[in-house]
Amino acid sequence: MEKLWNRNYNKAMVGNFMLFFSFYILTPLLPLYLDAQFKADKDVMGLVLSGYVVAALLVRPFSGFIVDTFDRKRVLAICFFIFFILFTGYIGAGTILLFAIVRTLHGLPFGAVTVANSTVAIDSLPSSRRNEGIGFYGLSNNLAMAFAPSVGIWLYGATGNFTLLFWLALATAFIGFITVSTIKLPRREKVKEKAPLSFDRFFLTRGWLLAVNIVCFSLCWGIMSNYVAIYGKEVVGITDGTGLFFMILSIGLFSSRLQGSKALAKGKIVENAAIGVLLSLAGYSLFAIVEHPWAYYVSALLIGLGNGHMYPAFLNMFIKLARNDQRGTANSSILTAWDVGMGIGIVTGGFLLEYISYSAAFWGAAVMQGVGTVLFFLFTRRFFSQRRLDK
Repeated sequence: MEKLWNRNYNKAMVGNFMLFFSFYILTPLLPLYLDAQFKADKDVMGLVLSGYVVAALLVRPFSGFIVDTFDRKRVLAICFFIFFILFTGYIGAGTILLFAIVRTLHGLPFGAVTVANSTVAIDSLPSSRRNEGIGFYGLSNNLAMAFAPSVGIWLYGATGNFTLLFWLALATAFIGFITVSTIKLPRREKVKEKAPLSFDRFFLTRGWLLAVNIVCFSLCWGIMSNYVAIYGKEVVGITDGTGLFFMILSIGLFSSRLQGSKALAKGKIVENAAIGVLLSLAGYSLFAIVEHPWAYYVSALLIGLGNGHMYPAFLNMFIKLARNDQRGTANSSILTAWDVGMGIGIVTGGFLLEYISYSAAFWGAAVMQGVGTVLFFLFTRRFFSQRRLDK
C-alpha cells in the first residue's frame, strides 16, 4: 500500500493547523474585546466580525483559479506571509473602524491560503489513499478551530490581556508560514491547451446543490462559534467554562475524524455525511431547547462529532465531482459556500442577539441545520450519486 503520511503532506497538515489555530484563538474572544475596548453593540460586532468572511468570500473563487493556473507552492507561500504579517494590525488598531478594516483585509489571504494549502495537500497524496488523506487533513483545521478557542479563553481568563493573544496568534502564523515554505512538490506539466475562461473555472457548477447544503450547515457554525462565549457568560452563567466547551467540541471532532477516515477509505462517503448531519442536528437542537450547563457541554460533543463526520465527507464529494485539473476549484467552492453561510450566520446572529434574544439566535441555528438535513436526505445524496466522475 502506498504511503499516506509523507513529508510534504505532513507539512501541509502542520501549516493548516497553525493557520486555523492563529485565526481561531481570537474568534470567541473578539466580541468580548470589542465590548471591552470599544463598547460596541452586538449588531455592530456582527458587522465587524463578518468583514473577514466577506473578504474571504470575494477571494475564494479567484484563489481556486490561481492555484489551478500558477505554481501552487509559490502562491501558498506568498499568501501565507501576508496572512501572518496582518496580525500586527490588530495590535495597532486604536479605533473600531481601524479594527474592522484590519479584520476585513485579513480575510483576503486567509481565503487564499486555505484553498492553496488544501490543494497542495491533495497533490501530496497518492491517489489510492486520497479519500482517507482528505479526511485526516480536515482533522488539522477542525482540531485547531476547536482547540484554539480553548487556549485563548484560558489565557484571557488567566491574564486578562488581549495583546498577549494577538502576539501569540502572530507567532503561531509565523511557524505555519515557515513550515509550508519548506514543502517540495514535483513540477506540474503546463497545460498546452487551456480551457476557455468560464464561470466553471472559478466555481464548481457541477456541485451547486452541495454548496447550498454547506451554506445551511456553516450558518449554524457561524452563530455558534462566534457567540457561544458571550452566551455562556450572560445566559447560562458560565464565566470560565467556554474553554471546556471548545475542548469537548475538539474531542468530538477528533474521534469522529479518526472513525470517519476509516469509513472514507472504504468509500463510504455519503454514509459518513449522513451520520454527521444527524449528529449535528441533535447538537444544535439540544443547545437551543435546554438552557443549562449540562446541555451546553453535551451539545458541544454532538456538534463536534457531527462536523467531524460531515465536513470531510462533503469535501470528498466536491473532489469527486471535479476533474483532476479542477482540484483547486473544488476546494475553493466548498470553502466559498462555507464562507457564505458563516457570514450570514455571524451577521444574523448579531442582530438576533441585539434585538430579540439569545434563544432566537440559537433556535435559528437549529432550524437551519434542520433545513440542511432535509435537503441532504431528499436531494443532495441523489444529486451527488448521479454526477460523480469516479463511478
